[in-house]
Amino acid sequence: QVRLVESGGGLVQAGGSLRLSCAASGRTSTIHTWGWFRQAPGKEREFVAAISWSGGFTQYADSVKGRFTISRDSAKNMVFLQMNSLKPEDTAVYYCAANSGTSNEYNYWGQGTQVTVSS
Repeated sequence: QVRLVESGGGLVQAGGSLRLSCAASGRTSTIHTWGWFRQAPGKEREFVAAISWSGGFTQYADSVKGRFTISRDSAKNMVFLQMNSLKPEDTAVYYCAANSGTSNEYNYWGQGTQVTVSS
């Protein structure tokens, strides 16, 4: 099993920045891909960014390209999401996820951290 704990959410004005962190514990050696997702009120959860365990592969949703950066510290079993130029539409609960299986489905999820961007 893998446990994921997010931190770093909060309230920020439009144009500001936040850095989310995700700390993993347990069988982290099985993880090959990390991801960040978000869910706004009344909307479905959506993909934000992903990074491979090696860091050699990254992927972003079009809505955050050029503003968000995903990174990881394998030695510390942590993943980060640097969010710059935040917009009110970025307001959501942000979830860290990990994939240790053979499919594209993420099988471990954190509890989420709230990000609120005021206009």
